[in-house]
Amino acid sequence: MTTTLETRTQRIKSLELTRVEAVVATVVVGLAVNLLLWLIGLGAGGSFEVTDAGEKMTVAPGGVVVLSVVPTIVGMTAAALLSLRWVSVIRIAQVVGPVLSLATIAGTILSDFDGASTVSLAAMHVALAAVVYFGLEGMRRGITK
Repeated sequence: MTTTLETRTQRIKSLELTRVEAVVATVVVGLAVNLLLWLIGLGAGGSFEVTDAGEKMTVAPGGVVVLSVVPTIVGMTAAALLSLRWVSVIRIAQVVGPVLSLATIAGTILSDFDGASTVSLAAMHVALAAVVYFGLEGMRRGITK
């Protein structure tokens, strides 16, 4: 049992993850980081409210959870499944995933959030881009070891 635990610890330290570990770790770390950024935004005075059809709506924390978890699960799972046949898809996903995360910052900037909320939400996109990249790298290393 100790050797199995030591082996798993060694793999994680060298960022070698199975497909399932990579998907789960990426989702959990991405969500944790984004919730931390939301709390920082709250502390900075962010309201996380946006006007939609004349009504004020709060997009956090529920929106942060959903918009952090769902796209990450979908993208990481797609990469994991496609990599069963085509391992090179992971390198493509390492470009596409972060680019999509960064491109969606435009929607945040174009919305009528207050300054602290806009900065916090934009930081969440950047953080998720990095987490996705490294999650996919862990998956790639775990597959090609």
